[in-house]
Amino acid sequence: MDVKDFDYDLPQELIAQDPLLKRDQSRLLVLDPESGAMEHRHFYDIKNYLRAGDCLVINNTKVIPARLLGAKEETGAKIEVLLLINHGGDNWETLVKPGRKCRKGTRISFGDGLLVGQVTEVMDDGNRMIHFCYQGIWEEVLDRLGQMPLPPYIHHQLEDKNRYQTVYAKHDGSAAAPTAGLHFTPELLKEIRAGGVDIAEVTLHVGLGTFRPVKADRVENHDMHSEYYVVDQEAADKINRARANGGRIIAVGTTSTRTLESVSERDGTISARSGWTKIFIYPGYQFKAIDGLITNFHLPQSTLVMLVSALAGREHILNAYRKAVEERYRFFSFGDAMFIKPVKM
Repeated sequence: MDVKDFDYDLPQELIAQDPLLKRDQSRLLVLDPESGAMEHRHFYDIKNYLRAGDCLVINNTKVIPARLLGAKEETGAKIEVLLLINHGGDNWETLVKPGRKCRKGTRISFGDGLLVGQVTEVMDDGNRMIHFCYQGIWEEVLDRLGQMPLPPYIHHQLEDKNRYQTVYAKHDGSAAAPTAGLHFTPELLKEIRAGGVDIAEVTLHVGLGTFRPVKADRVENHDMHSEYYVVDQEAADKINRARANGGRIIAVGTTSTRTLESVSERDGTISARSGWTKIFIYPGYQFKAIDGLITNFHLPQSTLVMLVSALAGREHILNAYRKAVEERYRFFSFGDAMFIKPVKM
């Protein structure tokens, strides 16, 4: 399967640079995965496509202010560090720019020495392992010095850090937001629960690998990045109960989807567990855990376009994207949403 088969034309002006004032006022393209038929709604209408007995699965990860701007102690050269994975003991796997200036042993100062990092290892993929030293509480230091790691296609400064968090974010660990969840408000979630829909929370800490382009020419040759997930017993019970009673499992975002498909048995039963997943979902994949998906519009030739194509069909997805461009939908992280309806509506 050729990666170029998942390309589409997107005018740059349709890449959303700022979140809407009201989260649930974004537009919603509703796609029938069987016929390819589309409806144009607003996100607050999503409650009308859910029914009593369904289970909505959300990712409660929380984005950390993982972008640190510092300088080499020796020369004062500016260095940007993105925190990727905590390896314990104040040791972080990071992405450093410019990397060529940060060999093993390099010391980087942030906030006039409030935080100091030393490169302890240059990894095979070019990432750097950095050990950090500081006074006080790590979370407080990071909140003071760090910036939200907005995707590279967003060029505007984010005035309110909370707009790059879901309203249900709980567990620190992501370098990027699970953006399909940005459309929900507390009020909308309350309405959904009042309609008899159960809501299960899982955790998948989103890595920057989600933005990395697919470099292989063939889809099958792509090496998927790894991300840490947690599915507790309460979430597993809610999902299994809904399925057993004839309800549908609606995932909010590709991150929730990848989590559920990573812990699902062949019959769709979910097991409570935690670990790392490198699951790569592309056309030909047989879904076991989810019936429907709420998602945003994704980058051309990305693993996320491949995932939604696996669920709704490549032609239906690319046709929907062409229609979204024609109708001037807003794309990517701060953009509008799509709902891929369950086959069993």
